[in-house]
Formats: sequence, structure tokens, C-alpha cells
Amino acid sequence: MDAKIIEEYEKGGDDLRMAVRGLEREDLLAFPVPGTWSIQQIVIHLLDSELVIADRIKRVIAEEKASLLAFDENRWVKNLFYEDQSVDDAVTIVELNRRNLARVLKKLPAEAFARTGLHSERGPLTLETLVTGAVSHLKHHIKFIVSKREKMGKMMW
Repeated sequence: MDAKIIEEYEKGGDDLRMAVRGLEREDLLAFPVPGTWSIQQIVIHLLDSELVIADRIKRVIAEEKASLLAFDENRWVKNLFYEDQSVDDAVTIVELNRRNLARVLKKLPAEAFARTGLHSERGPLTLETLVTGAVSHLKHHIKFIVSKREKMGKMMW
């Protein structure tokens, strides 16, 4: 696995922090694009996804034939009180989780990234696929946050 991907994974929490910097609670809860998630919902979704993906990564590293469960992101948004959670805490958890897990990833031999787990919907997934997917997932959602900020006139950079 390319060390740059692990570096990107590690700094993802910092990127998320920058994406929400300076936003007020009303900005986080706004729906500048009707029919889509608020920035608040995106950030809490990223936290939940982060923890699920980290669990998958750890299982593939530590277990043989690891089982990787899918989750219904829309049900989580609907049923886990996303509006009442702390964006700041969520971002901090993402930052710390990625920083800590990157320490493990950097110690693995190259062949470890070919290890697989069996996802309940997508079938076999390699450790490399999980890590690159985590990087892509965060970037994908940060683009939505930036777009929503633009629509609200809340760009800071």
C-alpha cells in the first residue's frame, strides 16, 4: 500500500475540522440544498461511518475471515438523534481515531494490505480497499460540506 494513502487517512480528521471551522449551530442545522442532509447530519454520519470502517479495518488486520457488517446510513441518521450530537466532539473523535489507527497501519508489512474480510453486502474486501475507501468517503462528504457552505455564503478560504 502506498504510504501516501495512510498519510491521507491520518490527516482526514484535520481536513474535516477545516471543513466545519467557523460554522455556527444554525449553519450546521441548515438545509441549503433541500432534500439533502444538513452539515450536522453529514458530520455525524462521518463519525459513525468512521467508527464502523475502523472496526472493519481492525477485524481484517486481527482476525481470520473477518465478518464485516453493513449498516443502513439513512436509518442511523433518522434514529440516532444526529441533530442533538456534538459536531466538535464528532470531529475530535474522527481526528483521534484516524491518528491512532494510522500508527497501526504504518507498522503493517505490505502483504497485510491484501488480507480480506467478508462484507455482508459487498463480499470480500481487502484491507487496502477499506483504507482507500475511508479516504475517499471522507473526501466525498467534505465536498458536500464545502458546497453547502458556498450556498450559505460561509466560505472561509
